[in-house]
Amino acid sequence: MKQKTRGGLGFYLMAAVAIIVIVYFIGSSLSTNRNFTYQDFLKDLEKGEITFIQINQNQEVPTGVLELTYENGTKKTLYVPDVNDVIDDIVDYDESLYPYIRDVDNGNLFLETFLPLILVAVMLLFIFSMINNSAGGGGNSKMMNFGRSRAKLFIDTGKSIKFENVAGLKEEKEDLEEIVDFLKSPKKYTSVGARIPKGVILVGPPGTGKTLLAKAVAGEAGVPFLSISGSDFVEMFVGVGASRVRDLFSEAKKNAPCIVFIDEIDAVARRRGTGMGGGHDEREQTLNQMLVEMDGFGVNEGIIVMAATNRVDILDPAILRPGRFDRKVMVGRPDVRGREEILQVHAKNKPLGEDVNLEEVARTSSGFTGADLENLMNEAAIGAAKAGRKYILQADINNAFIKVGIGAEKKSKIISEKEKKITAYHETGHAILFHLLPDVGPVHTVSVIPTGAGAAGYTMPLPGKDEMFNTKGKMLQEIMVDLGGRIAEEIIFDDITTGASQDIKQATQTAKAMVVKYGMSENLGLIAYGDDSDEVFIGRELGHANRGYSEEAAAAIDREVKTIVDDCYKKAKAMILENRDVLESCAQLLIEKEKINQKEFEALFDR
Repeated sequence: MKQKTRGGLGFYLMAAVAIIVIVYFIGSSLSTNRNFTYQDFLKDLEKGEITFIQINQNQEVPTGVLELTYENGTKKTLYVPDVNDVIDDIVDYDESLYPYIRDVDNGNLFLETFLPLILVAVMLLFIFSMINNSAGGGGNSKMMNFGRSRAKLFIDTGKSIKFENVAGLKEEKEDLEEIVDFLKSPKKYTSVGARIPKGVILVGPPGTGKTLLAKAVAGEAGVPFLSISGSDFVEMFVGVGASRVRDLFSEAKKNAPCIVFIDEIDAVARRRGTGMGGGHDEREQTLNQMLVEMDGFGVNEGIIVMAATNRVDILDPAILRPGRFDRKVMVGRPDVRGREEILQVHAKNKPLGEDVNLEEVARTSSGFTGADLENLMNEAAIGAAKAGRKYILQADINNAFIKVGIGAEKKSKIISEKEKKITAYHETGHAILFHLLPDVGPVHTVSVIPTGAGAAGYTMPLPGKDEMFNTKGKMLQEIMVDLGGRIAEEIIFDDITTGASQDIKQATQTAKAMVVKYGMSENLGLIAYGDDSDEVFIGRELGHANRGYSEEAAAAIDREVKTIVDDCYKKAKAMILENRDVLESCAQLLIEKEKINQKEFEALFDR
């Protein structure tokens, strides 16, 4: 960038010097005494002040230029229309002052020949400079390269990401090793008539490492890697996205064998016919061009297209068929072993204290993705640095858990004693149910310190194991825990607050999902009463004016949801009343200490 700036400054400096030289020569050639007239010349001649006269004849004879020299050394110039008349006037005044006549001036070679050539050369240099700046990413490059692909090309430099840099995705890496092996030795597969998948789509929640896996495939294969985002294709001008798709695959053919990676492909490959603009909007034209490039009449040998998305449900079926994206690799959240491997990767360059147990951190971080774990260790390192330590303690990781999962604690926030007391009993109600119910506990931390998320306090459970699915019993226990805070407020204060609004909303959503989605209702049976609340296509949503079930069914769903919530409320209230002594003692301890850990909380049940 610096070299380009210096080159541009040098060019403008040369242009400025050329302009100054041109102005100087033109000015010198046109300079004259504009106030000096022929009558003044005759008067000076009559006074005898002129000592020498030279006449320079022009090519347009008889015109010419008089160069006059005075007694005091002054020189003046005068243009005359007829030098013959001037000679007669001079002789009439003084015959001894006969002028020196110079031959006809053939012109200035520089002004007449070289100056026009220099001007033309300067203009051409300026034009070419502007074109080069546009092609190289200058101010006008957006117009010059509007239809060009925005893909970034990465070539193996020996520092590429390998499979060893990707932790916690053992099965996913095994699925992709076939792609790497084909790129390294394609004849092994083609000799037996095998066709390598043309496309691989990585599907999974955000932060699970889909983009990292794609980079590792390119690094292992040692081939060029073209990376682009799905949103880079979409523009407000029709036809630009399709042009960029063509340019992308044209560039890929030049670098074949290579990998084309399209991140967040759902931005451009959504199901057709679901938009407001009919079937001819810009996004659909871009998708059509991508379908043709991946499996049309053209042949893309040695090009493997990889894509990543967390919304595979909204993709067009045509792009998921065999011949385009042949293989779907599910990249899910890591299990406890995978989380431990990921933590070890992210802790490699971080000094850990003796009390840090990554195995325990992995066990207590159920549901965390690779990105979440990286963020957790980074926040712990920031906390250690803020405390002035050169290493990370387990306390730093625990504080990072709270900051990442719930929000940073606002210890400086001033709250009244009444609000602090209400919060203490509210959080104790949650904690008691977490402890007593077998599928949702145990309790890790209970606090009445406000957080950045707007909560007056929090109760943080400690998940003990990974579970692939929920059970009806566990979902009912989760509803009971959600209602525990409101129940504790009613028991102690004989009044309720707005602090349980989020808890009630969460309990209602869980109960409704049990009825309409999972078929866990005894009265409504094994029927999925789906609705359009999760519909992402506005065009399709407008076409669904009615729900998929009757008003009678809707009323039955509402009654069933209320029955589930009321039943959970009764059971949860009975459990809290049985442990009212723990409710009182824990609330008082929270008011005193503001935060208690698992050991302190469980000790209250042993009294």
